[in-house]
Amino acid sequence: MPRFKYRAFDETGNFVESEANYPTQETLIADLQQRGLSIIEVIKVDKEEKEEGKRGLVLKLPIGGKVSDRDLSIFCRQLGTMINAGLNIIDALNILGEQLPNKKLAEASKKVAIMVSEGKPISNSMAEFPAVFPEFVINLVRVGEETGNLDIALMRAADYYEKMAMIKSKIKSAAFYPTFVVIIATAIVTGILYFLVPTFAEIYASLGGELPAPTQMLIAASNALRSNLIFILGFIVAFSLIFRFLLNNSYQFRKSVHSFMLRAPKMGELVMKSTMAKFARTMATLFSSGVALERAFEIAGQVTGNVVIREALESAKKGVIEGEPMHKALEKTGMFPKLIIAMVRVGEDTGRLDDMLDTIARFYEDEFDKAVEGMIKLIEPMLIVFIGGIVGAILIALYMPIFKMGELIK
Repeated sequence: MPRFKYRAFDETGNFVESEANYPTQETLIADLQQRGLSIIEVIKVDKEEKEEGKRGLVLKLPIGGKVSDRDLSIFCRQLGTMINAGLNIIDALNILGEQLPNKKLAEASKKVAIMVSEGKPISNSMAEFPAVFPEFVINLVRVGEETGNLDIALMRAADYYEKMAMIKSKIKSAAFYPTFVVIIATAIVTGILYFLVPTFAEIYASLGGELPAPTQMLIAASNALRSNLIFILGFIVAFSLIFRFLLNNSYQFRKSVHSFMLRAPKMGELVMKSTMAKFARTMATLFSSGVALERAFEIAGQVTGNVVIREALESAKKGVIEGEPMHKALEKTGMFPKLIIAMVRVGEDTGRLDDMLDTIARFYEDEFDKAVEGMIKLIEPMLIVFIGGIVGAILIALYMPIFKMGELIK
């Protein structure tokens, strides 16, 4: 007989969770309702789950992967919509647990529903899953609970994550094209040097005579590649692993890399605009939702993803705590454009700081879009010329001896 796991509330409001054998799920539901239980969830227990204790330790792989900004946007918007429509929070969370495409987020939603049903605030319940729900969402939800505007707070969170997903998507789009072209070009050049050049080298060696200098250099490069291919590949892999390790574990190294990214020609402009867009959007959403300004500074520093900007925001936060106006605190860091400082000052003077922050966010989001489009238009012809030049130089070096074939044969 099939076995089912169910969660429900009894007539006194106590939470009940148990397992039982029933012929069908419908029979179990009818019996539970007859007993006066309000059903939250009914799950059929598979044989593998029943026998799990008999097998001892079972390795469970994580399901669902990383929770993306787009996943969080869907979660917040749907939850906010259902709460606004008058649906109970617990029921809304359970519905999302059944419908969300991201399994990790869906499972967390079900567990949050259980915690809320036990009397725990939804913000504290979400805080139990830091790998799923970022501090940004938790703070907005906490403010929404305190003010009684949970649905509005969730809608703001949904709008925010839609914007963040859009910015990150454009960053990836800007990086994908040149990266893809460089990888393909490297593979083609490596193939020419490894397979094609040795064939020509054998032909020229059989003819005798002295080869032109470019051809000699090309053959030497081909021989070096063939002799040290494993060493070269090993060096590339080792360098990548060491770089990633240092980036994740060394604060000073990460700070140096982020500082270089801000100063690099063209790329620095793109990074700065995307960072300012994230900063302004985060501050605007948190401040307009009622989150304390110093807490908003901390979360904005985390969201920007740049160590240098984060340190600047930490310094600005200290200034604000000590009583400085926000625009003065930002100006002292030397990291924020004059436009932001001027608009923040106007917002403070007029008492409309949230509106000004939103205006800054929209301005830098538009500027970032234009910068991405401009960079793609600039990189495309440069890559074509660069790659065409390399391949052309290789082909010229290969075919130069053919123009002197008569001399080589003599």
